[in-house]
Amino acid sequence: MLENDILNQLKDEVTEYEYKTYISKMRYDENTSKSDLAVFIVPNIYIANWIKTKYSEKIAHLFEIYKKIKPEINIIAESQKKDVKSLKASGSKMQTRAILNPSYTFNSFVVGDSNKFSYEIAKQISQKQAEVYNPVLIYGGTGLGKTHILNAIGNSVLEKNKAVIYVTAEQFLNDYITRLSNHTMDRFRDKYRNCDYLLIDDVQFFGGKEGVQQEFFHTFNELHDKKKQIVMTSDKPPKQILGLEERLKSRFEWGIIADIQPPGLETKISIIIQKCQLNQIEIDREIINYLASNINDNIRQIEGIILKLNAQASIIGQNITLAMAKNAIKDTQKENLENITLENITKIVSKELNIKPSEIKSKSRNKTIANARRIVIYLARTLTPNSMPALAQFLNMKDHSSVSKAMKMITTEINENINIKAMIDEMKNKIQREQNNKLI
Repeated sequence: MLENDILNQLKDEVTEYEYKTYISKMRYDENTSKSDLAVFIVPNIYIANWIKTKYSEKIAHLFEIYKKIKPEINIIAESQKKDVKSLKASGSKMQTRAILNPSYTFNSFVVGDSNKFSYEIAKQISQKQAEVYNPVLIYGGTGLGKTHILNAIGNSVLEKNKAVIYVTAEQFLNDYITRLSNHTMDRFRDKYRNCDYLLIDDVQFFGGKEGVQQEFFHTFNELHDKKKQIVMTSDKPPKQILGLEERLKSRFEWGIIADIQPPGLETKISIIIQKCQLNQIEIDREIINYLASNINDNIRQIEGIILKLNAQASIIGQNITLAMAKNAIKDTQKENLENITLENITKIVSKELNIKPSEIKSKSRNKTIANARRIVIYLARTLTPNSMPALAQFLNMKDHSSVSKAMKMITTEINENINIKAMIDEMKNKIQREQNNKLI
């Protein structure tokens, strides 16, 4: 079967561990796949989420090479098969339902102080379309549950036979570009402007992209005028999205803006317990407490480490131990440090301070730029093994003594100014969250 050839091709592009743990578990489902939709079944939702994040686009590209089509790739856990089968006969809504994750429901969302407000807002709008708040924008860091909430809304309102469109902002852009080049914008507008709920993930992706912003502006207006519900997520509030037109920022604030904060210890414990129960993974409470206390705030990382521990325990034929958990945490922290790059640090600092990366690496003595340069040095010395001479070379500074002087200056500022410390801590957390998201 050609689909097996595609999976074999992936074998050459991943590590042996990744192939044995993830890729080899994939099974092509002929019954639910269509010409524009390729469905693969895997043992559990952890493997499904890992493959979706890492290899969905690559799998679609291989289909394009071997079968001359580029279908939507859907990775389904074994426990979700009955949901997919029950949706097959739903006709025009099959495609809309297929891209929603059936396991992301309100019942499976772990509620805590950090996310309760966003959760309650989402529940309300799934019950009373556009009568309560419209639009809704939920923002927060990577891996905190924004996508789960969007899917939960979609899954909930589909039970009421509502027409739902769920896409990421990047998918919306790609669809827009394809329709524009094919001169089929009428089909694009018919799709996005004739739904009851438009759920769009990561709207910060629209920043700096004028053409798609204009199209989304008109889509937004038409849906809002027809009292159709618009729900969006972002990694920051509208006012902080760089390159986003003021008229869109204004419209995003018409309804309600809710944030999701990193989960507290008790919430993380509840998340770990739930994930283990869903996948029938046995783990002692002592180990659960250790993981919750030592894993950072990224829920995807929590899921990934649990999956990794379960795979290791299965391979060696024993239960998950505290020693295994400690090694998993240690390995993750080591990977994080080894994979954080100077380019990524510079990119995030420049974005937060609204300047160009090239300006940080210039010889400019402008106060804002010089301060940004010192922050890059501090974060690089804190998060990477780069030496001062290496930083001097990267930042085009005179020598390592200039780096040392800058490091002392920013360290003093951090110790004396609580606002500076808070800003740099947030940048540090963002760098680590983004890195964790790449690794899981």
